Amino acid sequence: MTLISLARYSYKNARLLLFVRHCSEQKQVPLEDRYEEDIKLKISEASLPFVIELGWSKNALSAGAESIGYPGIAHGIFANGGADLVNYFQKSSNSKLVDYLKQRQEVQSLKPVRSRVIIEESVRERLKMIIPYLPRWPQALAIMSLPQNVSNSLATLLTMVDDMCYYAGDQSVDFNWYARRITLAGVYKATELYLIQDNSANYENTWKFLNNRINELTQVHDLMNKSNLLQVESTDTIKSAFITARNILGLNR
Repeated sequence: MTLISLARYSYKNARLLLFVRHCSEQKQVPLEDRYEEDIKLKISEASLPFVIELGWSKNALSAGAESIGYPGIAHGIFANGGADLVNYFQKSSNSKLVDYLKQRQEVQSLKPVRSRVIIEESVRERLKMIIPYLPRWPQALAIMSLPQNVSNSLATLLTMVDDMCYYAGDQSVDFNWYARRITLAGVYKATELYLIQDNSANYENTWKFLNNRINELTQVHDLMNKSNLLQVESTDTIKSAFITARNILGLNR
């Protein structure tokens, strides 16, 4: 595949991903389903304060339901139990990250900031959201690594890194569209695992680890930009990995 063809292919897939996400957000939902979904959102939010004590579990959902006036058995509307609570937290945190990035974008319009800085700040901001739940975060990771939960876990990760790259100004339509997102996802997960084991004050070791990984990431991307050969040889691998992730998410229908 020539680089021109690759650019067209990547641009087409980038637009397709955005279109699918837009459609999923705009699809019509029956009134009764929306009512149940609203209840689930309220209970999920109310359940988060109980996670430290009760874990990512039906017990936390039951306690959350009771705290806002619903019977404890309301946890029954969560078919996947604790996994639904983790998934809610991940999606909610991604939404908060987008709000942060939009505000950041308004500031940087007055004072331009390097993409590398924005990416590092984005990862750090997102990781800080799990700190209140850090003692229970290994349980959340274990739950979302179960086969039945992998697709949702990948979906939230893919959405998150896509938003990070977008608000950092990544509008490339070539090989880098794939490379940035896949490598950034790897950096995020590596730093997340480092964080849950970090006992340093204010998690300074984690932020140093993140800074080093972002520096390495920048160097790799610079190398790929300068090497046409590397792009050609790496394209099929990167493309296959991204398409596989999209297939798992059910985006290639």
